[in-house]
Amino acid sequence: MLLLLDNGSIFTRQIADLLHAAGAIFRRVSPAELGPDDAARFDSYILSGRRRNDAAVNAFNSRIIRHALSRGKPLLGICYGAEIMALTLGGTIRRTGARRGYGSVRVHGDNPLCGGEVTVFESHSFEIARLAGPVVGLASSSACEHEMIHARGSKMYGTQFHPEMSDDGRGMIRRFLSV
Repeated sequence: MLLLLDNGSIFTRQIADLLHAAGAIFRRVSPAELGPDDAARFDSYILSGRRRNDAAVNAFNSRIIRHALSRGKPLLGICYGAEIMALTLGGTIRRTGARRGYGSVRVHGDNPLCGGEVTVFESHSFEIARLAGPVVGLASSSACEHEMIHARGSKMYGTQFHPEMSDDGRGMIRRFLSV
């Protein structure tokens, strides 16, 4: 079963609708609804974006990321989910001006989620600044160097953009379900 961790994004409903339409077996819950060890019961994870900073939410997401990495479980971090993945694995983030709207992202190399150039929706005011540890960049745009990331040797991916808000992105989420 997939855990859709609802970190408070205004777009989490769109992720849930897409998962439902794809026939995925999932549970949508907030970090406050889970005990410290409950997340380990799931087979895969999608970490949503968020609206506000919360130390407890950050710690809970980091715990899931470390668990998924150590157990080889698939994980997709969306916006904040990608940022906390980068931070947890040794990278940094930085504040940017608010970015909102559709744009093009160039995918570098092969990955199971997408290729070439994809149209995506951005809605964020932070971005991944530096990658470290096992994390590598998979895509960039004129606005953001690390639009998509991957932890080498794992099934963990992150998108700075909101894939649930564009046709190309929704295809990425559907393909993630088969990773």
